[in-house]
This record gives sequence, C-alpha cells and structure tokens, in this order.
Amino acid sequence: MRYACKWLSLWAVVAVTACGTNPVTKKTEFQFVSQAQEISIGTQNYSPARQSQGGDYVIDPELTAYVQGVGKRLAAVSDRPDLPYEFVVLNDSIPNAWAMPGGKIAFNRGLLYELNSEAELAAVMGHEIVHAAARHGAKSMERGILLQGAMIAVGIGAQNTNYSNLIVGGAQLGAQLATSKYGRDAESESDLYGMQYMKKAGYDPTAAVTLQETFVRLSEGKKSDFITGLFASHPPSQERVDANKETLARIGAGGDWGKEAYAQKVGKVKATRAAYKAYDDALVALKKGDTAAATKLANQAIAGEPREARFQELLGDIALTQKKPQEALGYYDKAIKMQPDYFKPHIQSGIALFNMGKKAEAEPFLNRANALLPTAPGHDLLGQIAEGRGETDVALKHYQTAAGSDSDIGKDANARAVRIDLPRNPAKYIQSGPVADNNGAVYAVVQNATAVPIGRVQVRMIKYDAKTGRPVAQSRPMIINGVAPGKRNQIAVGETVKTQQELQLYKVVVDAAELAQ
Repeated sequence: MRYACKWLSLWAVVAVTACGTNPVTKKTEFQFVSQAQEISIGTQNYSPARQSQGGDYVIDPELTAYVQGVGKRLAAVSDRPDLPYEFVVLNDSIPNAWAMPGGKIAFNRGLLYELNSEAELAAVMGHEIVHAAARHGAKSMERGILLQGAMIAVGIGAQNTNYSNLIVGGAQLGAQLATSKYGRDAESESDLYGMQYMKKAGYDPTAAVTLQETFVRLSEGKKSDFITGLFASHPPSQERVDANKETLARIGAGGDWGKEAYAQKVGKVKATRAAYKAYDDALVALKKGDTAAATKLANQAIAGEPREARFQELLGDIALTQKKPQEALGYYDKAIKMQPDYFKPHIQSGIALFNMGKKAEAEPFLNRANALLPTAPGHDLLGQIAEGRGETDVALKHYQTAAGSDSDIGKDANARAVRIDLPRNPAKYIQSGPVADNNGAVYAVVQNATAVPIGRVQVRMIKYDAKTGRPVAQSRPMIINGVAPGKRNQIAVGETVKTQQELQLYKVVVDAAELAQ
C-alpha cells in the first residue's frame, strides 16, 4: 500500500447556584480518578494532543511567555493552585482553547487574533482553568464519554487531507481530551468561577460578559471558524450571558483591562495573520488538487512569515503530490530544522523515502514521528520494514498498533497482522462450533472472522460426558478447505444427535490453519 501523503471522583462537581458548593473543593467518598492519576493523565497526553492540533507556536517566545504569565496569575488565585499548570500557544488558525486534567491548557493562535484585551484573554483562560481545576475532563473519562467519541483528524498526507482516526495507541486519549465537549453544568461552573478568579487576580470581570456577548453574535452569524473551534466545545448562549451578568452584579466590576499590553504582545502574530490566511487557503487549494494555486499561496505565506516551518512543510506536500519525492524531502528537511519537535515533516519524510524504496533511510524518520505522535501510517510502514528483514514479531507489534486505527491504513495493517499471527494462533481468528442438520447429522463449522481468505483449517470434534463434563471421545483431525473472509464452511463429523442438549456435548477445536495462496 502506497501512502500519499477530555468528577464521581476525589472531587465532586455539583450544581452551581449563586451561593452553591464550590465544585473544585467539594469532596466525596468515592474515588475513581485520584489526583495523582489526574495529573499523570494530563502529563502523558498533553504533548500528543498538541502535536495533533498543529504543534506549538514557537516563532514568538515572548507571546507564549505572555500567555503563560496571564495563566499563572489566574492559577495562583484558583482553588487548586497546587496543580502543575502549563500553558501553550498552538499553531492553529481555528479560534479555540482547551484544558486537560492536571492543569494542562492550550490556546490557539487563531483565538488570539479575535481578542482585544488581556482581560478578554483572562476570561477565556480563567474558564479553562476551572475546567482543569474542577476536573471536568476527568469526570467525562469516568463516565466513559471520551472513549466512545471519534478521534480527531491528524491531516497526514500530501494533500493535507483530514484523515480521521489515524492516531493510535495511548495518544488517542489525548486527542479526545483536547476535543471533548462540555455539558451545560460544566460550562456554567467554569463561567462562574472563572469570573471569580478574574476578580481575585485583578482583572475586570466585565470582559467575561462582553466577550460572551460577542460569541453569541458570532454564533448567530455562523462564523465558521468559531463554529468548528471554540463553539463546538464551548457553545455560547444568551443564558450564559445572563448568568455572567448576574455574577458581575454580585462580585462587582472594576479591574485591569490591559488593552495596550495585549496589543503590544499580540501585535507580532496579528501582523502575520495574512500569511497564515494564505497558508490556510493553500491547504484548501491543495486538497482540491490545484497545486499551482497552492504553490502561489504557500510562497505568499513564506514571504509574510519566512520563519514558519509549516509553510516549508506545505511546499513539501505539494511536491509529494506532484510525485517529486526528492524535492519534497528538501522542504521537509527545512521544516525539521526550523522546528525539530513537530511530527508531520518527520512522517512525511519517512513516507517519501519508503515510496522511493529507501526503507532503511525512512526508518529513523518514522520512529521519530511515532515518538512525537504515534500514527497508523508510521506503525504500518515500520511493520513492513521489520517484516522485510524477517523480524516478524516486531512487525506484528507495529501492525497490531496500526490496526487500532479505524481507517484504510488500519485495515491494511490488520490484514498484515493476521497473515503473520493466524498460522500461530488460528483459534484467535477462526470461530468454531458444532451444528446439526434436520436429520441430526453433526457438522464441524468454522467461520473466518478476518478480512483475509483462509485456505485450510484443521479441526477436531471432542465429545463430553453429560454427567461428568469430561471429554470421552474425539475425532480424527479433519480438514476444511477454503473459508472466505466473513464466511463459514463445514465438514461432516459422522455423528448424529436427536436433541439440542446432545449437540451441546460436542466442541470443535481449531488446531491449525493456512492462509489461502
């Protein structure tokens, strides 16, 4: 196959009223996710989630430090100042922000474009800190919500197509945590206590009211970037605006707005907004197959912000689409040198080299990509490389990991895993049992539960004593020839039964199987 390339818990959340119980400090006797586990979950999943959403925005360290300063100022007055808070700016144009258990918070570059003061930044940040402090994400985990959701798209591929479900292994949880939707109670709690944190930290909580009013207007206008970003997980409503006004009347207005400071600190990234708009438009053009328009837009983006690794990576994707892998590798190399710790140019390099037949050169790129964000393509290709060297056990592990992806690549990897493992463990893949026809004749039946055709299956029929439950007889080995994927086949055993109870005394054992040639 070629490649083109979010408490029942230690802390309980309760319904909030004007004088309600603080969800961050109220305890319950039940403990499902402990504080240590909560912190561990956030720590383990923070990096993969960031990788899956564009990676960190590294061009302007002063901007990141500024956002971190606002976050730390609010965290210090929160109900859980002891959490190991971290704050990052992600390189994503979609306006969004999210929080993970353990105080891990991310703020998209795209949302910074839309805010106009430090107080508005504090309003969003305070809200996210409450999500982390009140362990809303951990509560969703305990209720089993997260593990049922769809994985986020990674966007691997020469055309930056939004392939879904390509993240594999433990990194899947991080992706879900970052994109999980909160219920009305969680949003109300985060609004209320977020405004209280703003007031304690010296910010004017009025900003939380005016910002929510802005969000409601934008949602009514169906501004697509917000709908796919912040509004998807934090839906605005007039009800939230009214609740914020009630909170403001209770705690009082007044405090810092920080408009000048915000304008200064965010000025650099806002100045390059047009470059990122050109980049986003280039992605759309490439997805449509218009490489000429994509190249022109990518070069416009580079002219506007020559330090951005994503823009070089995009030129690499364009070249790979044009079947110019060597040229693509040059652009990916530039992207890696600009930002070595982002997964995509590594995996793209590995894919390009693999398709050029340079598998030994592809391997370190694929390993580095998987270390940053494990994906089905990375593990599938590493499995093929290992299998080519005769390292079938290593290959099997890679294929089985890749098969955890609900994608065509995952299906391909699963088939490769079955081809290795089925001859070793046939009963793991072949269902078996006895059946009787209308005349009582007994048959050994097998069903192929895989997507791979099976040539021969060797079975035995064992008969058990009705009183003792012990085996009393068994048949000779029997061969069933040809079992198509998802289909059944059978062989007569030479026994007859009169009742269903008699039939239940027989068991079919799968001893061996061979794949179809």
